[in-house]
Amino acid sequence: MAKHRDRIGIIADVLKAAGKGARKTRIMRSANLSFGLLKKYLDEAVALGCLTLSREEYGVTEDGDVFLEKYVEYASRYSSVGRELERMKLEREELTRMCMNNRKFGLKSSANKGQLVQAPGLGSESC
Repeated sequence: MAKHRDRIGIIADVLKAAGKGARKTRIMRSANLSFGLLKKYLDEAVALGCLTLSREEYGVTEDGDVFLEKYVEYASRYSSVGRELERMKLEREELTRMCMNNRKFGLKSSANKGQLVQAPGLGSESC
């Protein structure tokens, strides 16, 4: 479950909940919204042409279906990027730990002052 949803995520949740037809209460529960937020997003989705209202029942329009399809594709890519960023963060942490193990990368302690000095043959790009 996402920590916070943005506007398009909430609209997508409302459209998913509405499906081929649903009343406010069902949409409110399925989309996990307060009544005030539900009213705001239902009004917005209707104004955008993504929902229709007929006899107290909301239904997703063709434009709403297109929006949902694009949103699902976007959400999938966004999730993949998030996982990749997390993997990269872990790789960076591993590299940082490796740099903490100075001798492994050719750095040695100076006998005089406990300072680290660069071993011969290593450029400035090393840890």
